[in-house]
Amino acid sequence: MQAIILAAGMGRRLGELTRENTKCMVEVNGVRLIDRLLGQLSGLSLRRVIIVVGYQGQNLMDYIGHRYDGRLTIEYAENPIYDKTNNIYSLSLVKEKMLEDDTLLIESDLIFSDRLFQMILEDEYPNVALVAKYESWMDGTMVRIDEARNIVNFVPKKAFRYEDVDEYYKTVNIYKFSRDFCEQKYVPFLEAYCHALGNNEYYEQVLRVITLLDSAELKALPVGDEKWYEIDDIQDLDIAETIFAEGDEMIHRFNYRYGGHWRFPKMLDYCYLVNPYFPTRRMKDELRSSFDTLLTEYPSGMYVNSLLAGKYFGVRQDYMVVGNGAAELIKSLMEQCQGKMGVVYPTFEEYPNRLEKDAIVSYIPDGEDLQYDEQDLMTFFADKDIQHLLLINPDNPSGNFIPMEGLLRLLKWAKERGIQLIVDESFVDFSDDFEHNTLLRNDILEDNPHLAVMKSISKSYGVPGLRLGVLASADVELIRRIRKDISIWNINSFAEFYMQIFGKYEKEYKQACHQFIAERRRFEALLKDIPYIRLIPTQANFFCLEVIDRYSSAELTKLLLERYNIMVKDCNSKTSLKGRNYIRISVRDEQDNDALIAALRELRCAK
Repeated sequence: MQAIILAAGMGRRLGELTRENTKCMVEVNGVRLIDRLLGQLSGLSLRRVIIVVGYQGQNLMDYIGHRYDGRLTIEYAENPIYDKTNNIYSLSLVKEKMLEDDTLLIESDLIFSDRLFQMILEDEYPNVALVAKYESWMDGTMVRIDEARNIVNFVPKKAFRYEDVDEYYKTVNIYKFSRDFCEQKYVPFLEAYCHALGNNEYYEQVLRVITLLDSAELKALPVGDEKWYEIDDIQDLDIAETIFAEGDEMIHRFNYRYGGHWRFPKMLDYCYLVNPYFPTRRMKDELRSSFDTLLTEYPSGMYVNSLLAGKYFGVRQDYMVVGNGAAELIKSLMEQCQGKMGVVYPTFEEYPNRLEKDAIVSYIPDGEDLQYDEQDLMTFFADKDIQHLLLINPDNPSGNFIPMEGLLRLLKWAKERGIQLIVDESFVDFSDDFEHNTLLRNDILEDNPHLAVMKSISKSYGVPGLRLGVLASADVELIRRIRKDISIWNINSFAEFYMQIFGKYEKEYKQACHQFIAERRRFEALLKDIPYIRLIPTQANFFCLEVIDRYSSAELTKLLLERYNIMVKDCNSKTSLKGRNYIRISVRDEQDNDALIAALRELRCAK
């Protein structure tokens, strides 16, 4: 067995990183791609490794030098016209070598798990392509395979159809070819293809022709959950460094992204808090049906969108302001607040982070369950000089909830003292009897002009990608100032259209919330059987868990991500929870929740 590495390309999309070197000299987490690859190959029984060089080829050869002597026999072939050809020409330069031995063919801009070489070499078939089920980040050659793992077609970029993605597999660009296959089929077709169509093509096109014309006996080997990534540009590099980071560095790299986890589709994200049962498929189909129009047309301004938001929640238009996510409104609202603010910790820290530290009067519940009620708040703040009181209800990350009766008492208390009460009820629709727990009612707002109600549509309505939030208050002067503070076109057409059509799906939304509450109860019962965690009661779409045995919160967070690709929130970064070993997990659907339970059970016996 021999290996051929194609490393002649210029890697223009990597910009400055490839100004002086070819792509395989780029570092991922401090290790060059070529070193990682040659290190992996040195663990195999190979007769030789042939590297086809081109752009900055001498630099690459000088860098490799003799560092692998005794472990690998390395030969080189040079593509002198790398800037005028594609990889079909690079491979044609070593076609005679392919007739001398079985071959591993590898592209040099890959990073992948050590296990992939073992998988392809152990596979019983002599001619194999590693493939991965199509995901949105993938680009390049796709294949279709049948139930017997036969590759029945190669799909080049120009033949790609998004409506067929469920049937596509992406080639990982690691192949195993037998000498017989190269001698009898691949090399003859390669020569004919280059002669007929030139050298500015890709070697997979030859495989496509063979597959269409003949039974090539080329098998696909899906890589499953094994890690791999193809690095073509700086964003690819960033993602690859995140996927292949280890320990604390992996946690850090995911955390600083603040979202965008759809780029990591194999990960179960238990950090971000959304409704797993809404929107319905029919609602999403309606959004899709208007995609072209919404993409190419401007959204309306604040007047229309506040009207839609008022219709959405049954609140007067002049009491409403719409935000590009609640975060935009939080920033604006906090900037409007003068004087000191009472804040319950732990909390959603986007609010206090917008305040000066000396403007915050902190309340931390005494109980081990992080619980409090309206009387606790009224007693604590009775003698405090505050002009505003912030309440997240249900609270984040504790899940603590003050029912409507308690909220009305707190509203009366705040009104008597001239305190503005800010209530964020982004999670209220996950509470029991949620239909009766909202403050977004004209009568409540009008009776309490000192009340401001924030609601993130992302969370309970399951549409975080739309970036929608609302703020409501009968203090129309406050609403006017916030409208003036934010852009008149602050939300996009997709978000506007979503608000427009929501009314047709309100019944389905309530059904989704009831379905969620039932799943939360089931999930809670399973979590209570995990002996090394203690569950905090919740009325939200997440649980706060105290890690009481075997692990610290940081250790458990790291193990779940490294071993199971499950991301949870270590609450060590939360004010008042530092060093107390709490984690927060969202509630997802039954299948995902069972996967987390299975991982937690396995970790009961391992360390």
